[in-house]
Amino acid sequence: MTAAALLAALPPSAVAQNLPAAVPIAPAVPDPQDVPYPGGTIRLDIDAADTQRGVFRVTETIPLAPGTRRITLLYPQWLPGQHGPRGPLAELADLKFTVDGRPVAWRRDPAEVYAFHVELPVNDASQGARALVASFVHTSPLQRSEGRITMTAEMLNLQWEKMSLYPAGHYVRRIRVKPGVTFPAGWTAATALDGQAVAAGNRVSWDETDYETLVDSPIFAGAHFRTWNLGHGVTLDAVADEPELLAAAPANIARIAALVDESLTVFGRPAFDRYTFLVALTERMGGIGLEHLRSSENQLEPRTLVDWNLFDWDRNVLPHEFAHSWNGKYLRPARLWTPDYRTPMQGDLLWVYEGQTQFWGFVLAARSGVQSKAMVLGMLAAQAGGYSELPGRGWRSVEDTTFDPVVAARKPRPYASLTRSEDYYNEGALIWLEADQIIRAGTSGRKGLDDFARAFFSWRDGGERVRTYEAADVVAALSAVHAYDWATFLQTRIAGTGQPAPLAGIERGGYRLVWKDTPNPYDAARMGYTKSLSLTHSLGLTLDREGRVIATRWDGPAFNAGVVSGAKVVAVNGRAYDPERLKQAIAQARDPAQTIEMLVQRGDRFLTVPVPYAGGLRWPWLERSGKGEAPLDRLLAPRRPQAR
Repeated sequence: MTAAALLAALPPSAVAQNLPAAVPIAPAVPDPQDVPYPGGTIRLDIDAADTQRGVFRVTETIPLAPGTRRITLLYPQWLPGQHGPRGPLAELADLKFTVDGRPVAWRRDPAEVYAFHVELPVNDASQGARALVASFVHTSPLQRSEGRITMTAEMLNLQWEKMSLYPAGHYVRRIRVKPGVTFPAGWTAATALDGQAVAAGNRVSWDETDYETLVDSPIFAGAHFRTWNLGHGVTLDAVADEPELLAAAPANIARIAALVDESLTVFGRPAFDRYTFLVALTERMGGIGLEHLRSSENQLEPRTLVDWNLFDWDRNVLPHEFAHSWNGKYLRPARLWTPDYRTPMQGDLLWVYEGQTQFWGFVLAARSGVQSKAMVLGMLAAQAGGYSELPGRGWRSVEDTTFDPVVAARKPRPYASLTRSEDYYNEGALIWLEADQIIRAGTSGRKGLDDFARAFFSWRDGGERVRTYEAADVVAALSAVHAYDWATFLQTRIAGTGQPAPLAGIERGGYRLVWKDTPNPYDAARMGYTKSLSLTHSLGLTLDREGRVIATRWDGPAFNAGVVSGAKVVAVNGRAYDPERLKQAIAQARDPAQTIEMLVQRGDRFLTVPVPYAGGLRWPWLERSGKGEAPLDRLLAPRRPQAR
């Protein structure tokens, strides 16, 4: 009898019994409750002195409530400011648990792999163990291909959530921790934590705090360190690859102090009692721009503070992250605040959290002089030009890009112009620029988004360090500044697809997007520093310093000719590739029937690719559409007198 005939002869119940059935997942991790951790204060000790091997050795002593038989410890997964589940669990190694010096077995939860279950021994008095000691190693990447490098011979960036565990079942604000770190000899550490004390052996400790505050208080430490007082309880604390990189001119520091003044003018009373710009001037440690309530984590190119004009393009991260202390840390979308780092964060309002912060990053940079007005206009032009020719806007809304940190995990993609990326940042900023100009036009210039920001983000009496909001609160606050159909405006701009390019704010501001055959200041500076060549708006590709294609615009000339990411341009019109030679070929190609012939290498194959194109070199600029001071000029003008 054939197999089919055999199955047909069996009763239906017998056939069904041979099919697999789902095995239910039994929840084993307790949900967080707003109750204190009953064991007491956790002691967290980190040895960060091994810069040669780039490892952080962690010893965490977790006191236990009497009678505790089992504890579940969590490694932080959903990290604040990351907008996705990116806790680097793979870098936790050599995990061991002991009680009274004796090893205790542990088991990783098979469904929630960031959870570790520990069964505790029972002593003779049946009171259970008194403390559980966890020891493990956090391995900093040693090369960029392994992840972000956080330790070099000169400096380190210690982020507590990457090298600690916390007990499940509690809001993280209800877990108490006493932290301490051993640094290399002679190093200086900076953090927003209170009560810093230095002991023998270069061990530094801080006052007991709660785990939420600890995670929100990273450390920069290094052999070459300098601090500047910016006023209002704000400091700039910098570490550098070399000591001469800290020799910033007083006028440059004054511009950063002006940023503090201008920010307080916009947002009003802050939720912080003190604040530190944590800055790493380095090309050896990995890049970062991350917000916290009382500090930021910023990497700048090594000579950014000393070669001020040359690195005008590199400092926008400073106003952006500082603005986040109000927008994002103190006032936060309701579902981006979570009680612990296991609960998923929902980023549907990131167009406020990041989009408006990006807007203020541009505005405050220009008002303070942290960046020149010309550079800020160049940045706005680059974004406006990009979105005016972005095919992905036809199918994907700004709102949908707020899920991109989870969907794409910030990895590179072959056709980002079609898939889109985290456009809630920059398209969000252009939408908020339009909102500002609507308010200014509707109030004859008496009000603007400044008035919304001060009313919405300013700290309120009551002592809370975090408040939350919904989209309806944003609409109500805008309406209180200027009566307008803000709900429809935001729904159309944020949730709509196939919308016109987001140029209305620029145009209402008295400028227009134009195309020139030379790059604007921002594009020029970025290309000059990275030795790259952006031809996005002409051939539709971007090349690195070696002629390798790092991006191709969907449906652009190069894409349609078959030139894609990863290919290397070897020759142009029969001559060896050179950036200037390629630009010259584009500039001279004016006949629509003419092609630019490129010899392209893909793997071990060499292809001659004719690219039809006759549109000349094109870079985006913003140009005044009238005479005199424009509304956008007034938006970018300083609000406080300051030396420039």
